Amino acid sequence: MSLKKRLTGWISLLFLLAVLAGCGGPGTPSAGQNAGYTVTDAKNRQVKIPHKPERIVTLGLYTDEMVLGMVPTSKMAAVSHYLDDPKESVIVEKAKKISNKVTDPTAEQILSWQPDLVIANGWTSDDKIQTLTDMRIPVVVCGPANSYEEIQETLRLVAESIGEGEKGEKIRQKMDAIRDEITAKVAKIPEKDRKSVVLLSLMTSYGGAGSSFDDMCHYAGVINATAAVGLQNGQKLTKELLVKSDPDFLLLPVFDDRGNFDTQKFIDGYLKDPSLQTMKAIRHRALVYPRESYIYNASQDFVFGIQELAYCAYGDTFKQEDNRHISFSGEE
Repeated sequence: MSLKKRLTGWISLLFLLAVLAGCGGPGTPSAGQNAGYTVTDAKNRQVKIPHKPERIVTLGLYTDEMVLGMVPTSKMAAVSHYLDDPKESVIVEKAKKISNKVTDPTAEQILSWQPDLVIANGWTSDDKIQTLTDMRIPVVVCGPANSYEEIQETLRLVAESIGEGEKGEKIRQKMDAIRDEITAKVAKIPEKDRKSVVLLSLMTSYGGAGSSFDDMCHYAGVINATAAVGLQNGQKLTKELLVKSDPDFLLLPVFDDRGNFDTQKFIDGYLKDPSLQTMKAIRHRALVYPRESYIYNASQDFVFGIQELAYCAYGDTFKQEDNRHISFSGEE
């Protein structure tokens, strides 16, 4: 074979290898990073995601925490402004690395961050979703997170959406292991010693049967006293129902919106009300200020909320550190 033919053959082979390297084959890293994929969101929408996202915006604190359990902060274009509030977040140090922090941003604000994926939720307006979709921004809508199972389902959807299905599965397995460890301890508490609780929330229609707090009570071996007297999540907790529920202890709020809300005035509206003085929890001053970053958690760290609630009810057997966070992001 002539030298010219040989050179031509080598050039053709190198060109073919370059093309294959650029396109990537099945299972190659470049294919995983660049190939588009489709997910089915909570509204049964088929959402095409053209590539593994690098600039992610989520529209909820709990989905911020989910995403940051799987990717580094550099991939978050914006997060909830509550994410760096130590009363509400378990990942304050991570949040400090992210510049854009807002609550309920407009479509225009979101577009200004140039995201390649937006993770929305049930209270995101249809108009906002449509505006972003019209601008060819993939928008994945997550469903409710009112139970352990729903939280895990949301986590699965989030993980698929950001191209981190394997890490999502690791997080779910870790959640299950922690939950099982807690419930094994709870099982040793005799039924006669199980305590009842009411969550006095600034969200006065939250905490009844069907809420994530109600499910948390189930795993923590605690009786949700308002659910026991028939209150459903979404129904307002009246003082009459509070007296009827007569819990062993009260969980009191600590959130003050960075000093912009008079939480003590809210609490005093209950503790100093003459009509409530017959309640066991008030008579015995069984008043607990929990770590709300755990108690209200609807991310993978819900399991630490279970432990926090058990700690509030049953003491040091369930004691845990601050700011626990299940993460496989590689950035701690």
